[in-house]
Amino acid sequence: MVISARVRRATEGSDEARSQPTADALSIGRRIRHFRTEAGLTLGELGDRIGRAASQISVLENGKREPALGQLRDLATALGVTTDDLLDPTPVDARQALELEVERNQLSPLYTSLHLPAVKVKSLPQDALEAIAGLQRQLSTMVRRRAATPEEARRVNRVLREQMRVQGNHFPELEQVAQDVLDRIGYSGGPLSQRQTARIADHLGYSLHYVSDLPSSTRAVSDTRNQRLYLSHDDVTGHDPRSHLLTALASHLLGHSAPADYEEFLTQRVEANYLAAALLLPQSEAVPLLQKAKKNREISIEGLRDVFGVSYETAAHRFTNLATAHLGLPVHFMKVHSSGTVHKAYSNDGLPFPTDPLGAIEGQYACKRFTSRTVHRVADRFSPYYQYTDTPAGTFWCTARVLPGGDFSVSVGVPFAHVGWFEGRETTKRSASNCPDPACCRQAPDDLAQKWEDASWPSARTHASLLAALPPGVFPGVDTTEVYSFLERHAPEGD
Repeated sequence: MVISARVRRATEGSDEARSQPTADALSIGRRIRHFRTEAGLTLGELGDRIGRAASQISVLENGKREPALGQLRDLATALGVTTDDLLDPTPVDARQALELEVERNQLSPLYTSLHLPAVKVKSLPQDALEAIAGLQRQLSTMVRRRAATPEEARRVNRVLREQMRVQGNHFPELEQVAQDVLDRIGYSGGPLSQRQTARIADHLGYSLHYVSDLPSSTRAVSDTRNQRLYLSHDDVTGHDPRSHLLTALASHLLGHSAPADYEEFLTQRVEANYLAAALLLPQSEAVPLLQKAKKNREISIEGLRDVFGVSYETAAHRFTNLATAHLGLPVHFMKVHSSGTVHKAYSNDGLPFPTDPLGAIEGQYACKRFTSRTVHRVADRFSPYYQYTDTPAGTFWCTARVLPGGDFSVSVGVPFAHVGWFEGRETTKRSASNCPDPACCRQAPDDLAQKWEDASWPSARTHASLLAALPPGVFPGVDTTEVYSFLERHAPEGD
């Protein structure tokens, strides 16, 4: 909705721009044929009026050649219309729109690669034309979904991250949606209660159903026909029960439709996560709290977490939404696996992240000297961890936590010039990183390399997913058969 439109503009142009037809030889030719037929002229009669053979008019009408400007003026005069009428790319009716769609698809590289014969659309009955157009659309959709390779995923992540950086990771349109929802349910401050969260579902007309057999590939399943939202019992006992519920409801609040490709899937997920966090930590409540903390020089992610009763990761994410726009603080955020691979990252403060040749960060190894890595080696998992890191781009201060389960850490930090506003600024822990120089932490010392590089053969613990493209489907990774079977089991009687 909000972010997705911007991401598409950054990569391919806006949805509006792509949906606007443009004049080409085919559309001009169809216009000539339409106005010739309306005037009751044969090909030969129109040709006589402009001094051309009937065969030349036929070539123009079939889109095989685009008329020169002078010829276009002659045609317009002969047909009693303007040149603008002939250049207008808008189809004159639904039939012509279908014909143009099918003919353009037949000229595409995808169709050409199939070595199929071209169909003469003019002579096709309406149902056959609609069937061919539908098949072409489905073929194009399937190819786009299968093209969601790891390279495509990294490209989309890079573009989306850049848009977040430009916006300071703050999206006023999503903040306004959150505020409107909170106003409708009568929110008046403090942590958002489970009852208030349920009111949002009620406002959308959804009933909540907690089940023990939710498909393993999902966090929630919406039955849009019967207005039911299914969640797992595990969310109630093991996690913040509000988080997955709000994320599922966010897509309905934002009017998301089934994503056409991975780009749309990812941007919808980012929007939903942003809106869920904006509901859990409302801007109207969180900003005054943070501004007061800044004034007192005691900004703390733990403090934000505790006031609103959310997870550390949610509080850290939300801080990045508000820090630049409302506190004037550039920030960075990292979620890093214990192996060192970057799971999520955001920065508008210049911290040098590791990147691949496509500029993607996700899946790269964070420097072993970064706070997000060193925190995994700290014995005390209950106290906040703070560290300064000297880098080629300057010195950065970070605070980090290892998340429950121990697999991931989350770190938030700022450049040295802004550390005075934070709790933990007095830490004496310090590290130095020279990444992306391989000699910093990725390249073995020369003496060890000389001794062992020809005498070692490690067996890598490689996830199978690293070797495959992203799972196909409308929602990548979701087992739709499992989901449909689940909905069938739980549907109301008679549905």
